[in-house]
Amino acid sequence: MTGQAALDALQRTLAAEHAAVFVYGALGARTSESRSPVAYARLTDAYLVHQQRRDDVLELVRDAGAAPVAAEPGYRLGELADATELDARALDLERSCAATYAYLVANSTGSVRRFAIEALLDAGVRGLAFGGRPETLPGL
Repeated sequence: MTGQAALDALQRTLAAEHAAVFVYGALGARTSESRSPVAYARLTDAYLVHQQRRDDVLELVRDAGAAPVAAEPGYRLGELADATELDARALDLERSCAATYAYLVANSTGSVRRFAIEALLDAGVRGLAFGGRPETLPGL
């Protein structure tokens, strides 16, 4: 990874992961493992994946010699009255993360780009679990 464009893309990615961790935490709190085990498992898995990615991107930013962008105090949740709205919000979140990782792919090289490609593909596949449709180039 080299250059200001790559660092800016990493910071943008970190901001997206901060949002994903917050929102998935809120979505998971609106499910019940006993009443909706499949939904609970999907949301928990997504939360854990994004939490790990956030930590990985934090380290990449620090390794680049920059101070990581901080999380916002809160994020928009939208209407979350039922399972359909929970899935729609999760799908929106995965699409947003896919777009962010596509931007990182375009602005990075080497191991950072490989990391971004893996995250981009995962976001595309994860979106399918929340009702998305397959896309040729997720995130674009």
